Formats: sequence, structure tokens, C-alpha cells
Amino acid sequence: MTTTQLSEKIQNQNAGNTSNASSFVPHPIEVALADIDSELIPLKGLYAVLPAYNEELVIGTVVLRTRQYVDRVIVIDDGSSDRTAEVARLAGADVVRLEHNTGKAYALLLGLRRARESGCTAAVMLDADGQHDPSEIRRVAELLSIGKADLVIGSRFLEDNRNIPSYRQVGQKTLDLFTNLGAKSKVTDSQSGFRALSCQALDNLDFKSDGYNVESDMIAHFSAMGLPIKEVPITVNYEVPHKHKMNPISHGVGVFTRVINLIAYQRPLLMFGFIGIIFLIIGLLAASSAFSEYHATTRFPFLLSMGSMLLLIMGMLMVITGLLLNTLLMLMNERRK
Repeated sequence: MTTTQLSEKIQNQNAGNTSNASSFVPHPIEVALADIDSELIPLKGLYAVLPAYNEELVIGTVVLRTRQYVDRVIVIDDGSSDRTAEVARLAGADVVRLEHNTGKAYALLLGLRRARESGCTAAVMLDADGQHDPSEIRRVAELLSIGKADLVIGSRFLEDNRNIPSYRQVGQKTLDLFTNLGAKSKVTDSQSGFRALSCQALDNLDFKSDGYNVESDMIAHFSAMGLPIKEVPITVNYEVPHKHKMNPISHGVGVFTRVINLIAYQRPLLMFGFIGIIFLIIGLLAASSAFSEYHATTRFPFLLSMGSMLLLIMGMLMVITGLLLNTLLMLMNERRK
């Protein structure tokens, strides 16, 4: 084949390709809504808030997974000494960097307020350490979208909880009991950090809290306002790099102390009256024992008698204190109305 013949063949092929390309008509592909996994469609206006402290190992994964289910992820880097903020930003989160470690309560409330100021219709809060499963966000937030709750708590105790260590279960149940007493609520997992808040709840974050007390304080605050609180079951993974940022005993004692203070403030008659009645009962038993001993031996049991008198006096003072504080609380509530 000569050079001239080869050139003519190439030109003919190019002309044919041009003709085929010009005759190509693209056909749109129709996808039915039923063919799309609704679980992977982010809920419109839903933001996620993640307070984080030294979580560079997992924060990227948590942010990327969470972004599948929400419109926006806000990470509050609470004074981390590692690259938590950098990794979270690279993963696509909006990052607020705090210079010093302020504690979970401050960081979380700051993030929730930032979400509300940014125009969210609802917010979900979850831990940044990987314990919570972002694929359960839709389940936690669903009750908000249908108006059945203003605070939805993801509970670890509504379904199978065999993977939760025994010491955690005992501590959690104790804190649940006293939180419910103080807040006049009925929740099964008062310390869960996986929650969803409605606009109504986000507009009323005007309560004070500190550290890990924020979960109990939030329940007490919204319960006192009359906002509906619901629970849905969630799973939890304790096999994460940073299992405890705080000693579990110190954490439990701190929250328990705060809950006791909450009961004393919200329900003084229950707190002081209950303790006062116990003192009165023990005092009466001690006085009865002292009287029996004197009747049997004709010798006056000085220490037992003094102890019973002290218990009776303390019991009466506690009951009177409870009544007075309860009256003051009722008057304050009336004035607020």
C-alpha cells in the first residue's frame, strides 16, 4: 500500500467516526425513587455535632460515615493536643477549635448552639470516639421529624445489652434511678451521648452544666419545661482506641454528686424529707432500745439515749427543711408562670 493510499484510508475512517459521533443521541437513565436506598439520603436540615478531644485516630472515619446521613457535621475540638481538628477538617467537617480543654458540657452546648445559628432544623449529637454507629442516626432522629418528641435519646438498654460490661450496667442503672427521681422523668439510659434535638429543644439550651453532667442536666432541664422526651434502641461499640478519657470511678462519682444536687434542688421534699424520715425511724428505734435497757437494768444508757435524741432532732430538722424548700420552690414556679 502506497503512502497516498494509506492517507486516503485514514481520512475515510475519520469521516466515518465523525458521522457516527454526530448521529449518537444520549438517552437519559431513569432511576425510580424506590431504587434509591433511603437510608443513604441525608435528612434535610439535620446537623451532627461531635465534641472531640484527642481523637485523631478515629475522627476522620466518624466524620465521613456521619456525613452520609446529615447535611453538615460540626466538630468541636476541645483543646486537643493531637491533629484532631486537622483530620476532621480534611474529612469534611466544620471545625471549631478551642484553645483549652473546657469539658464535654461546654464543647457540646457550643456545638449545638452553632448548629442552630447556622440554620439547622434539628441536630444529632454523638461521641467522636467511634462508640456510636452513624448508620443509626436516622432511627434516632425519626421521632423529631414526625413531631413526637423534642429530645430523643438513643438507649443501650432497650434491647440486647449483653455486650455492656457489668460494672457499667450497675453504674448506669444507679445514675438512671437518681436522674429520674430528680428530673421526674422515666428514661432507661440517662447517660447516653447519642441524642437528637428538635428546634424547640435547641432554642432552649439555657441551662448550666459542667463536664460529663450534661446528659443528666439536659434531661432535667427539658423535663421541667415539659418538652416530650422519647427513647429508641441503639447499639454501642466499646472496642475503641480511647475507651476512657476519665477514670470510670471518678466519672461516676462526679455525675452522681451532680444528680444528688439536682434532686435536692428540683425535689427538696423528697430529698430532705426522705433522709429526715430515715433519721426519725432510726432515732425511735434507738430510743426504744434505750428505754428497754433502762427498764431491764435500771441503769441509764447515756450514749444510746443521747444518740437517739440527736437522730430525732436531725430528722425533724431535715423534714422541716424539706417542707420549707418545697414551699419556696412552689412559689418560684408560680412566679415564673
